[in-house]
Amino acid sequence: MKRSDGYLLDNRQTEAGQRFEAFATLFDPTTFRHLEALGIDSGWRCWEVGAGGTSVVSWLAEKVGPTGQVVATDIETSLLASVARPPVEVRVHDVGAEELPGEGFDLVHARLVLVHVPDRERALQSMIKSLRPGGRLLIEDADPALQPLVCPDEHGPEQRLANRLRHGFRRLLADRGADLSYGRRLPRLLREAGLHGVEADAYFPLTSPACAALESATIRQIRDTLVTANLATNEDIDRHLANIEAGGMDLATAPMISAWGSKA
Repeated sequence: MKRSDGYLLDNRQTEAGQRFEAFATLFDPTTFRHLEALGIDSGWRCWEVGAGGTSVVSWLAEKVGPTGQVVATDIETSLLASVARPPVEVRVHDVGAEELPGEGFDLVHARLVLVHVPDRERALQSMIKSLRPGGRLLIEDADPALQPLVCPDEHGPEQRLANRLRHGFRRLLADRGADLSYGRRLPRLLREAGLHGVEADAYFPLTSPACAALESATIRQIRDTLVTANLATNEDIDRHLANIEAGGMDLATAPMISAWGSKA
C-alpha cells in the first residue's frame, strides 16, 4: 500500500506491536505448518512481503540458516529493526508500486497484506515473477466479508455494540480500498497466474485471549478515525473496551485463507 493512501493500521502506532503479537499467537501455527509442508530448508532464499512484525521473519531465518537469505520488506520497517542481521535483510518496499527486491526466490510469503494493497494484482504478479522455476508461493489473507462479525453469537447488548463497531471498522477499510472478500479468490487467482498444485484452506479463530487482545488493540488504534467518521462515539468505544476487559464475550477474527502453489 502507498503511504499516501492513508493506511488505516499504521505500523508506527503503539498498538501495531500489540496487534502483531496477537497475530503471531493466532496465526503463526497455521503459517508455519504450511511453510513446513512447502519444504523450506537450509540455504533457501525467501521473501517475506509486508513483514510487519518479527515472528515469521525470525522463524524463516532459523530455517534457512547462515547459507540462506530472508528479505523482509514493508512500507514501515521500524518493528523489524531487532532482526535486521544476516541472514535477514530488511528493506522499505511497497509491493504494489515498486520494482522487485530480488529474483530467484525459493519461497515468497505474504500474510494479511494484499487485502490492503490498492494494486494487489500488480503485487501478486511481482511476487510470482520473483520466484525461481519451481519456487513456492504462500499467500494468506483475511476474508472479512465471509464472516463479518466480531461476535457471531450476537445474544446481548455487548455483542451488538461489538458488531456495530466491527461494521464501522469494515467500512473504514473499504473506504481505503481494502478488498473485504479477497481471501476466497486466492485459489482461483493463483491458478489463473499459472501456478501448479494450487491448494487452500481456512482458519477461523472463534474465541481466545489473543482474539480479545487483537480486538482491543485494533479498536484503540482506530478510535479517533471511528469517532471522526461518526461511526462511533467515545462513550461507545469506552464501553466496548470495558466489555472486552470483563472477559465475557466470545470474540472472533475474520477467516484467514491460506493458498499456495508452485511456479512452473
